Amino acid sequence: MIQISHVDKWYGSFQALKDCTTMVAKGEVVVVCGPSGSGKSTLIKCVNALEPFQSGEIVIDGIKVNSRKTDLPKLRAKVGMVFQHFELFPHLRIVDNLCLAQEKVLRRSHDEAMAKAASLLDRVGLKTQAQKYPAELSGGQQQRVAIARALAMDPIAMLFDEPTSALDPEMISEVLDVMVDLAREGMTMMVVTHEMGFARKVAHRVIFMDQGEIVEDAGKEEFFGKPRSERAQKFLAKILSH
Repeated sequence: MIQISHVDKWYGSFQALKDCTTMVAKGEVVVVCGPSGSGKSTLIKCVNALEPFQSGEIVIDGIKVNSRKTDLPKLRAKVGMVFQHFELFPHLRIVDNLCLAQEKVLRRSHDEAMAKAASLLDRVGLKTQAQKYPAELSGGQQQRVAIARALAMDPIAMLFDEPTSALDPEMISEVLDVMVDLAREGMTMMVVTHEMGFARKVAHRVIFMDQGEIVEDAGKEEFFGKPRSERAQKFLAKILSH
């Protein structure tokens, strides 16, 4: 579903990604982890061209992301993206946040979009919040709305960029529960996260990054059982010791 081949990215003279190569199969859940500044978020933003990259290739479901011929808005409609800070429209009610792109991009009728929005809000446990504005919801509720909004576009894959890092601890589980359900339903997912419990529960593979490079790319049992690199061993020792 997602093929990343020899991707390099620079910010001026700083190389943020170095020869990154990996893939995500249909229905696979891949967790991307690593220390801050390792390139995790940059990599996932390159997947749907929110960040341009200088060399290499990314292909999503047969569509080359970095081709000038690619219709990026159309591609992004097929690849759901959930950000760290929700990115909801504050002036729109929750239900309208879910309807806007359906109507503008997918050309659904208002009634169709409303029906889809209602079913998805029910799915993430927020049916009763449809008429509220984002500021009236908790952080965890807003992030669940953001997931529902991405799902409203009928994506072929979902990208998550540290979706729980801006949340209070008690709100993290309500977001992760929705993500676990998605994974179990077979959604193709690429998830940047520090939530190792989530990785252990639903990931098929774990990618570990450091200084812009993919240091490890292994099945979760292998990664948590015996990571090959010393850097990953140290990272896990720190993150799992508490």
